[in-house]
Amino acid sequence: MKLRTTALSALTALALSLGLAGTGAAADEDSARSTARNVADAAPGDVLSSAPTSFHPLPGQPTNTRAWHITYRSTTAKGAPNVVSGTVIVPQDGRPGPRPLVSYAVGTVGLADQCAPSAGFPNGTTLEANLIQLLTLRGWAVAVTDYEGLGTPGDHTYIVGRAEGHAVLDAARAALRLPGTGLGKDTPVGIMGYSQGGHASSWAAELHDSYAPELDLKGTATGGVPADLLKTADYNNGSVGAGLVLMAAIGQNAAYPELRLDSYLNDRGRYYVDFLKRNCVIASAAAGLFKRISDVTVRNPLYEPDWQHVLRLSDLGSHAPDRPVYLYHGVVDELVPYAAGEQLRADWCGKGVAVQWQPLLLGEHVVGAVAGAVPATDWLAARFAGAPAPTNC
Repeated sequence: MKLRTTALSALTALALSLGLAGTGAAADEDSARSTARNVADAAPGDVLSSAPTSFHPLPGQPTNTRAWHITYRSTTAKGAPNVVSGTVIVPQDGRPGPRPLVSYAVGTVGLADQCAPSAGFPNGTTLEANLIQLLTLRGWAVAVTDYEGLGTPGDHTYIVGRAEGHAVLDAARAALRLPGTGLGKDTPVGIMGYSQGGHASSWAAELHDSYAPELDLKGTATGGVPADLLKTADYNNGSVGAGLVLMAAIGQNAAYPELRLDSYLNDRGRYYVDFLKRNCVIASAAAGLFKRISDVTVRNPLYEPDWQHVLRLSDLGSHAPDRPVYLYHGVVDELVPYAAGEQLRADWCGKGVAVQWQPLLLGEHVVGAVAGAVPATDWLAARFAGAPAPTNC
């Protein structure tokens, strides 16, 4: 029975991400066509290195695409320059003229470098590649960020909004600047993501006008968004999602080390933090046998004033995206509260954003990701075609 419960917990956490651990390393930098430079001298979105890689939705599955593993200059949550890795994928379909680019933000994959999306693409072990293939089959190029600290030195700043949003926008910039892609400054851009990727893509939408206004952004399709981190943490505390709460605490501490997470942990908590940092989401879920954050702490950091202040910095809805948004959420989502999606819709609508809100009836988290993907992609296609954005605010 205990093993069955553990397995179910692992599958539930998998639903959060639609991501599998990458079993291969990212592209070998020794074979890279490198344009490395001092990151402090680079502009956000500048390509620092690139190397050929491949994109496979399933092991060995061919795709008529060309792909590059890249590192690029981005910006931390505190505004400092950093280096982020990612993958740029371009269909080889002979399409004449400009093709759209989607900057795609994946859901939770884990905290270890081997979990990065770019590590799994060559082996067909990143399950969300099947959703990304929906985009490449339309002839669209795709830039997929690994986020800060996945595939590059340092800890992953998991669910830290500003760092995620920067990484998503700078992945688009890097794709447009990468030689050989056929992309350029006039390329129309879309943003898409679900779950953690919904948080990241929504942050990118809110940051576009101040951080990357030169991008010709047509709209953002975003779903399963944990728009309020404290409410999402309370929603998961005491459930199989408790391990994800600890992952979020690790991510916030990576961005804001002055929070001193270690001072709140008991011995069991220190064990889990070490485990989570070395493993991907399925193994992490299997290890998440505790039910409450109090099981791994001497006192709950999430209710301390400094932690609450930092968590609020990653909440969404305080700034209006300057482009249309397609927002979707499963009504019976067991990991990200549906009420958080409803509130984000209300916040954005109240600020005059053209929001197309789509509740997914009977949709829990993984069903929401799959059922929402095609309508979200259709919505982006209409934006690329120049159709007026509908709204049901």
